[in-house]
Amino acid sequence: MVERLEALGLSGFSLLVVPDHHRKGHFLDDPAFCHWLRERETKGDEVVIHGFYHLRASRKGESLRDRLTTRFYTAGEGEFYDMSGAEALWLVAQAREGFQKIGLDPRGFIAPAWLLSEGAQAALTKLGFAYTVRLATITDLACQRTFASQSLVWSVRSFWRRGASRIWNRSLFNRLRPAELLRIGLHPVDFEHRAIWRQIETLAQRALADRTPLPYGRWVENSRSSLPHALQS
Repeated sequence: MVERLEALGLSGFSLLVVPDHHRKGHFLDDPAFCHWLRERETKGDEVVIHGFYHLRASRKGESLRDRLTTRFYTAGEGEFYDMSGAEALWLVAQAREGFQKIGLDPRGFIAPAWLLSEGAQAALTKLGFAYTVRLATITDLACQRTFASQSLVWSVRSFWRRGASRIWNRSLFNRLRPAELLRIGLHPVDFEHRAIWRQIETLAQRALADRTPLPYGRWVENSRSSLPHALQS
């Protein structure tokens, strides 16, 4: 996917890494992958912590809203949806320690399915993370400033979702053309669906006509230049 996007002229990717995806193996156990991450960072990409296991088990006594959010919307992937601040503090610290073992120090954290509890966000601030991202916002944790920004993202779990995603993202892309920031969020499974990937490449090429690709961390740093000096100290 990265190679195909680079061939189009894109660069400066934010690479969301799950330390132990679905408890099937920690990324530190794959030296080749660790080498690839370090290599990508030297090329200008940014490694972002993306949860820890990417899983949230269903619980007894959940409200209808919780069940819809964590089962239908995310299919059990909303790991940090209602996580306590204490648990988030411990888990994210463990994740960051793993990256530091291979010489990486991620400054950004993005929760699986973009679902982040208030307690977990407070934990990120306490740990000194620079930013977090949700589906429709980017939050500069150092300044406690939130920017509205709806991300393009595709759902491919079923035929009807793939069709709806293509219609929705085409409309959203056109609506966001005047916006300062255009976000395109991809998942590895997107590459397996030809029509989806073709649309991704088309929209990416159109975006490059008048935009500069940047990872999230660099965009957040650039946005601080518009803040009063007192808020940058």
